[in-house]
Amino acid sequence: MIISRTPYRISFFGGGTDYPAWYRQHGGAVLAATINKYCYLTCRYMPPFLEHRIRVVYSRIELCQKVDEIAHPAVREILRYLGIDRGIEIQHGGDLPGRSGMGSSSAFTVGLLHALYALKGQVVGKKQLAEEGIHLEQDVLKETVGSQDQVSAAYGGVNRVGFLQNGDFSVQPMTLSRERLAELNSHLMLFYTGIKRTASEVASSYVSSMEGRAALLRQMHDYVEQSCALLNSQQDLAGFGELLHQGWLAKRALSDKVSNPQVDALYAEARAAGALGGKLLGAGGGGFILLFVPPKQRNQVRRRLSRLIHVPFEFEFSGSQIIFFDLEEDFAEHDQARASRQFEAFRELNPDSASATSAPARPAATP
Repeated sequence: MIISRTPYRISFFGGGTDYPAWYRQHGGAVLAATINKYCYLTCRYMPPFLEHRIRVVYSRIELCQKVDEIAHPAVREILRYLGIDRGIEIQHGGDLPGRSGMGSSSAFTVGLLHALYALKGQVVGKKQLAEEGIHLEQDVLKETVGSQDQVSAAYGGVNRVGFLQNGDFSVQPMTLSRERLAELNSHLMLFYTGIKRTASEVASSYVSSMEGRAALLRQMHDYVEQSCALLNSQQDLAGFGELLHQGWLAKRALSDKVSNPQVDALYAEARAAGALGGKLLGAGGGGFILLFVPPKQRNQVRRRLSRLIHVPFEFEFSGSQIIFFDLEEDFAEHDQARASRQFEAFRELNPDSASATSAPARPAATP
């Protein structure tokens, strides 16, 4: 049995410039951090005593005989990508809800890749996990997603991530003192709005016409450089909050789907209570809102937004990890024999069928 633990992330600046449609022409950059809230994936080969060969547990429970029957798109395609066609059990659990702007889909993809590689007895590096996560989400699953979430999930930490025109990326850890990191952490508050949305749907409203938003995206890229310089200086961190506010105004201008009247009202309340800046995390539309609040104003902001769930957090620096590894009895021969018997039984019942390698498609599902 294998258990992987992969962090969720908060993104400060540069979101939007991490989409291939932009950075393959102009380059891009983000400033982001992972936090001590995680996606957990448990994987093991299935014992050959049950009627089903595959069991996948998330918000649903799927019992299948073949990989092609799996409804969960990421699970199905990752198993195909890694060539795993054995009886297997996969269980998902997370500290935060999905579709909330915390990079949960990419944490799931990176975490499942990591766990399944470990199950196969292979050790993979952070860059490979990030690159394959990007490939699976963008090229295989055809999701309208950027490339920062997969990198943050794999690497962990507080990083400036650069995206190059050749498709590669660079990860530059912010080498801040323990005191500066603690100071930054103490100014940040995370609240759950309760509004769920699909990031790719929001992103689709502006990714298809990035060139028409070039001035905004260049401005958002500039905020990455300004914020990194500020953090590395002795300047008052209040300037970071002011940059967050300006960055949010720029992001809202990308599309009318990035925000909505309910979110705008929440943000205005927070600002009135003492927050200097903030933003919706992820593509926008709902999910979690990150606020920059001077420590003396934290209680006031929390009281003002008491109807929302406040989520305390700290930065984490490990990225995706295998936190449990235990070799179990390998029933590979029994599983292969069982699969062969099922295949022959299907052929006997369907003599006119040329193959039995596919099953009717099921609707897509999300973690």
